[in-house]
Formats: sequence, structure tokens, C-alpha cells
Amino acid sequence: MKKELIVAAGQSAPRGAYSPAVKLELGGASLLFVTGQLALDPEGRAVAPFDAATQTEYIFGLLRKILAEAGMTLADVVRAQTYLTDMADYEKFTTVRDRYFGEVRPASTLLEVKGLAHRGCCVEIELTALKPNQAS
Repeated sequence: MKKELIVAAGQSAPRGAYSPAVKLELGGASLLFVTGQLALDPEGRAVAPFDAATQTEYIFGLLRKILAEAGMTLADVVRAQTYLTDMADYEKFTTVRDRYFGEVRPASTLLEVKGLAHRGCCVEIELTALKPNQAS
């Protein structure tokens, strides 16, 4: 099993001892674990503080870059976990999310939390993706 760190260009540096994403080569498939992403610019500042729709849009842009760096797309996502700081933002979040996932949407969990790791952030999304490897 091969383990690879994945970091997308322009992504803000991790604020702790963790990897933004880890890709595992499991013989016939690649499995990608993407750490929860916040709407932080490259300098680590919250993008559109407390604006769930704008933050969700920004996060999906980051997720697409991370997936691309791993040779994957949103179509390869099998599980998504989302954390909102206010369930009143549910409709704003889902309106954006639903534009990004196709007909076969990933298994998903959405939780309301008291707060996130950075002030001004109100949405966090983490993903798991699986892609069969190309036959040689």
C-alpha cells in the first residue's frame, strides 16, 4: 500500500499537525481522504465571514482542486461530511452543493456544530473518494 500527501496549489497551509488530504493506492483502486475544508484564503483568512453560500462555493472550488491533484473528480466522491454552525444555513448550503454532485450523490452526513476551527467560518466539508485504477 502506497500513501501520498496531497496538497492543492493555492491552498492555505494546515494550522496543525495534519495533512490536507491523503491518497492510498490499494492495488486496484485509489482511496482519498480529504480533511475538512474551510473557506480560508491562501493567507488563512476567512472568505466571506459567516456567509454560508459563498463559503460553500469557495470550499467546493478547493475540493475540486484537491481531487484534481489526486487524479480524481467530484464524481469519485463516495462520502461527504458537512458541518454547519447554524442549521438556518441548510438551504443556502444545499443549493450550492446540489450543483456540484451528479445524479449519484455521495453518502452524506450533515451536523450542526457550535463552532469551527477558524472565526468567521460557518461551513466545513470533508470528503472520501474512491477511483478504480486504470488497467495497464
